[in-house]
Amino acid sequence: MSSDIERRSRRAGGRPISVSFEFFPPKSPEMESTLWNSITRLAPLAPKFVSVTYGAGGSTRERTHATVERIVSETRLAPAAHLTCVSASKDEVDEVVRGYWEAGVRHVVALRGDPPGGVGQAYEPHPEGYTTSADLVAGVRRIANFEVSVSAYPEKHPESPSFETDLDILAAKVDAGATRAITQCFFDNDLYFSYLDKVRARGIDVPVVPGILPVTNFKQAVNFATKTGTYMPSWLAGRFEGLDNDPETRKLIAAAVAAEQVFDLLDRGVTEFHFYTLNRADLVYAICHLLGLRPPRDAGAGQGSGQAAA
Repeated sequence: MSSDIERRSRRAGGRPISVSFEFFPPKSPEMESTLWNSITRLAPLAPKFVSVTYGAGGSTRERTHATVERIVSETRLAPAAHLTCVSASKDEVDEVVRGYWEAGVRHVVALRGDPPGGVGQAYEPHPEGYTTSADLVAGVRRIANFEVSVSAYPEKHPESPSFETDLDILAAKVDAGATRAITQCFFDNDLYFSYLDKVRARGIDVPVVPGILPVTNFKQAVNFATKTGTYMPSWLAGRFEGLDNDPETRKLIAAAVAAEQVFDLLDRGVTEFHFYTLNRADLVYAICHLLGLRPPRDAGAGQGSGQAAA
C-alpha cells in the first residue's frame, strides 16, 4: 500500500489527490438500493463532496432534495445539490435554496439546466425565473454563503456560437460568485488542457475540475457525444469493438480506458477529479484504488459509513 501511495504522491508532485462523485436521484426502490450501495461503497474514500443531479426541466427536484437530505442525515459526506433555472420562478428556486441551507447543505451546483424536452430542444427561461446560470449563482449567493460549482465545456457548449461567448458566460458565473467549475465529460485530454489555457488567458482563476465518465456502454456514449458535441476518438471505438454482447469485458475495458485518462491528467499536473458514477461504484472505486486512494483500515474493503469529507 505504501509504495502505491508514494508513487501517486510523486506523480502528483507531492500534492494530495482529491475526488468527488456525482449521483442521480433514484426512480424506484431497486434504483434507490443501487444508489445507496454505491454511496456506501465510495464514502470511505473520503471524497471532497458528492453531488446529486436534477433531471431535465427540474423533473427530479423532490427526489434530489430527498437524496441530499438523506446524505446529510445518514452519512458524514459533504453533499452538493444540483439546482437549475428551468421550469420554476425565482421564488420557487429560492425556497429550494433556503431548504437546502436549513437541511445542512453548504454546496450547490448551479446550472442553467436542460429544457423539459432534454438536450437539443430550445431553451426558454421561465418568465418569472432566473434567466441564466450567472443569475442563478448570484441568487444563491444572496441567500447564503454557499460554495457554488458551475459547469464548463472543454469543447464549447453546443448552443454557444463561439468559444469567446462560452468563456464570457463562465466569467459571468465566476463574477457572480462561483467558486469552482466542473467540466462536461471529455475523452481527449488535449482538449481539456487547450480549454484550460483559454480559461486562464481570459483571467478566470477558479479550479476547473475535469469530469470523468467511465464508458461501459459505447453505443450510449456515442449517442450522448453526438447530442453534446463531445469528440469521440476513433481509438476509443476500437477498444469496444466486438463487445456489444460482452458486458463483463466492457466493464474491464471501461476501467482501463478511464484509468489511462486519469493517469495522463495526473502526469500533466491535475490532482482533482470529478467522477460521473451513473450510480455504479465498482469502476470508480477501482480507478480511485489505482490512484492510491484507500479507505481507512477500520472501514474494511471499502464498506461502512462515510468518512468526513475534506
